[in-house]
Amino acid sequence: MSQSNDQAAGVDNTFRRKFDREEFLQRAREREEKEKDGRSKSKSKGPPVQRQPLKHRDYEVDLESRLGKTQVVTPIAPLSQQAGYFCSVCECVVKDSANYLDHINGKKHQRALGMSMRSERATLDQVRQRFEVLKKRKTPGSFSEQDLDERILKQQQEEEEIKRQRRERKKEKKKEKAVVEEPEIDTEVAAMMGFGGFGSSKK
Repeated sequence: MSQSNDQAAGVDNTFRRKFDREEFLQRAREREEKEKDGRSKSKSKGPPVQRQPLKHRDYEVDLESRLGKTQVVTPIAPLSQQAGYFCSVCECVVKDSANYLDHINGKKHQRALGMSMRSERATLDQVRQRFEVLKKRKTPGSFSEQDLDERILKQQQEEEEIKRQRRERKKEKKKEKAVVEEPEIDTEVAAMMGFGGFGSSKK
């Protein structure tokens, strides 16, 4: 018995992990130093890029040129010839028009064009100039009460013409039905049989 107790005392059977505090402190310090070096490197990549504010598009977005057309799609075709809308700036394909509009108005696309998502603040002079341009675009006297009356009269005349054409069509249909339904009667045969016709006695 005493021999077995001596053997058990010499074996580590507790299965608990023992931590060396000094070793782990050293590892933590090394990791912190690496993180500091990484942060300083990322900050010293270069001067920050100054992006332009948002601008109006100077081109029409083409959404309808391929509408209703069929296209053979192959997996080895280049991106520009695949099904959907191809963005040449970001080199990606978007499957439908709604997502394409979201993409070209989105942050990733605008950054690729060199613009930030902030719009330029307009000055008072720019606002006044814009108002002047809009006033000049509007032709003077383009709309008056007389024009409105003329439009109303024209609309009423068109509606009356449509109603008259409908009435005429109905009359023609009634005449056609009457002609089809009324059988042709031979007057000689009717006289031999002793009656004048199948119509009513009312005249």
